[in-house]
Amino acid sequence: MSGNKIVTTDGKPYRLLGVSRSGGEFACVQGKGLWDSGPVDQASVDAMKTWNIHAVRVPLNEECWLGVNGSPSGATYQQGVKDYVNRLVANGINVILDLHWTWGAYPNSPDWHCKDEHATCQKPMPDARYAPQFWTGVANAFKDNDAVVFDLFNEPYPDMPADWNKTLGWQCLRDGGTCAGLPYEVAGMQDLVDAVRGTGATNLLMVGGLEWTNDMREWLTYKPNDPLNNIAASWHAYSFNACASQSCWDSQIAPLTQQVPVVLGEFGQDDCGFDYMQRLVNWADSHDVSYLAWTWNPWGCTGGAVLIKDWAGTPEPGLGEGYKAHLLTRSPHGDQFVRDPIIAGGS
Repeated sequence: MSGNKIVTTDGKPYRLLGVSRSGGEFACVQGKGLWDSGPVDQASVDAMKTWNIHAVRVPLNEECWLGVNGSPSGATYQQGVKDYVNRLVANGINVILDLHWTWGAYPNSPDWHCKDEHATCQKPMPDARYAPQFWTGVANAFKDNDAVVFDLFNEPYPDMPADWNKTLGWQCLRDGGTCAGLPYEVAGMQDLVDAVRGTGATNLLMVGGLEWTNDMREWLTYKPNDPLNNIAASWHAYSFNACASQSCWDSQIAPLTQQVPVVLGEFGQDDCGFDYMQRLVNWADSHDVSYLAWTWNPWGCTGGAVLIKDWAGTPEPGLGEGYKAHLLTRSPHGDQFVRDPIIAGGS
């Protein structure tokens, strides 16, 4: 990053524009292999390129990476991730590696929430037991590849177990330790920044906010310290989130974009249409915000947020068709098309 912009190695402003590709976070603990039976070969990457996709966010499973749980796990899982990352980068596509599912029991959670201590579902915060170890391993694997970005934790929501006490939530997010309502020791964002930088990795980092990283109001106040000052703000904005209107984006997100790069790592709408998403990407374009829609998986768009009908990249009607058409008019460099973007490490 340079100021409030992500830049390439030659100093030109650059935006991460693309999709999230789900599978690596859940398939290994659900008996579905590594990528949920979906292809990660050259043909699958070629399909992405027909949409003018320049960045792919890849969610990962902490326990599968470390070999603690799941199948494949350990070295086999790690090699599969490395192979996919290398293929994407070789095709001029930046990769965001996202810590998505983590260890840690949340027994006092609402009935709708998963209570399993293993990395089989979303948790409010990463755990001190495994998360720093996970990021040490990932950083060592990719520290020589500055085309890879590290999204330190998918969607923090430590404010919920703290009975929506935002101050306690922000403190937990940054500092970790013993957090209100969580029985396991938490790894804060500072712990994870330290784990990555301790390997010598200079990769761009992404750090989220509260309320499933839709609440970014105190992000600057609680930003972790990075000796390289190479951290972007990770924001998610679905149509059903609290901050889902232009007035909210103008008041809460626009000021943040003046200080740091903002990456909209996930967004979508819950009726398979594109009207909300169109308003959001138009707003993001006008504020130099990066964005990656959820999700490049052919799951059938009945509840929203599914972009494709098949792995060949046939767009779903509505949101898929709309997003593909929009991406085809965009370039990571604005009006300058670049085939092989590489993100510069350091500030």
